[in-house]
Amino acid sequence: MVRRSQSSNPRSVVVLTSGTDWGTRAAGQKRSSGAEIPIPQRQPAKIKALQQAVRLANLAIDKKNWTAARYALSRARTLTNALPANVAVREREKLSAARKRYAARNTPAAKNARQTKTKAAPAKRAGGKKPAPKKSTAKKAAQKPKPAPVRDLGDRFINRAALGYTETKVS
Repeated sequence: MVRRSQSSNPRSVVVLTSGTDWGTRAAGQKRSSGAEIPIPQRQPAKIKALQQAVRLANLAIDKKNWTAARYALSRARTLTNALPANVAVREREKLSAARKRYAARNTPAAKNARQTKTKAAPAKRAGGKKPAPKKSTAKKAAQKPKPAPVRDLGDRFINRAALGYTETKVS
């Protein structure tokens, strides 16, 4: 049971639900489609919006952004339904081509093409340059640093009497 209260008032009635009405209540859980956006009133604006939706769908399909592609295709579908059949024929053809490309995203041919691209890409480098040889760091780690050389200070005389280390004779 789920306790559901839409009010902050403690005296309001609390309804207990079994959770079967989540689909109707939780609007945030539903995937939005392009159909919810308002459609322009005039026909030239509808055609322009359709062209934009088809362009966005093609861009999303090229980038393999499937959620954006689905959204743009559904938006384009609602716009084509709002237009008469004899209007925007070229845009309808582009839309059907985009739909075919979107539908072919998970086919075996698309997966094979994806695999061959990933195998062939690392083999060639731009400009024909070879990678620089890597210097071995194992030798440097094994080598011990040399100690600093000891400076020869020569024969120095320390005046112990001036420092107060000599005994003074008391007679």
